[in-house]
Amino acid sequence: MTAARQPGGRLADEDAAVPRTSSRRQQVVETLRHAIISGRYEPGERLIEASISRELGTSRGPVREALRQLEHEGLVMSFPYRGAVVLGVSEEEVQQVLIPIRLTLERFSFAKALELITEADFAELGKQVWLMEEAAKAGDLQRIVEADLRFHEIVLSKSGRPHTVQVWRSIWPRIRGYFYRYGRHRELSEIVEEHRELLAALQTRDPELVLGLLEQHIAVTSPVVEQPAAAARRR
Repeated sequence: MTAARQPGGRLADEDAAVPRTSSRRQQVVETLRHAIISGRYEPGERLIEASISRELGTSRGPVREALRQLEHEGLVMSFPYRGAVVLGVSEEEVQQVLIPIRLTLERFSFAKALELITEADFAELGKQVWLMEEAAKAGDLQRIVEADLRFHEIVLSKSGRPHTVQVWRSIWPRIRGYFYRYGRHRELSEIVEEHRELLAALQTRDPELVLGLLEQHIAVTSPVVEQPAAAARRR
């Protein structure tokens, strides 16, 4: 059974967490985006406008607009006579495309930011580490991912290279998606500690130390996920 056919199901839970201060279209965008990147929708799954609008209690207009935006972000694709379908990110794409691109952008930006970052910026980075720590204690991967992204965005924004930041933000949804993928298979406290170490390195303003830690931090290995068949053989 797909998510779009589950009345009051996973989308209802996501919608409850969306701030009501945003527009209805943006609420639908955020709800669907989170359902996709957190794995509540699987690659290849159809996103049916009528079903989604019923579940979220909205008209089809905001849903249609939201799907267009998510298609622009590369999370869904529209096909004639089929509607919108969730796009998956293969392990090969993550390892061979996304991680190298992200590493290139962040190595360049972090090196530039070392000359410009202020004590106030360090305080804000420390706040994000604290938010990650609190989220880890609560077992809240979503909050860790958002603080993680914010940590890196703060440093990139201090690089003085707006075009680099723009490119990084264009792949933000995919970055967020693989944060969720890998985060499910890690101790959340390890994510916090990595950022604490990275912050300490940034405070030294030592490019060699910072870039060495950054490369280790970004070049994550594929999570080992047990296949159902293997698990069944051991029962």
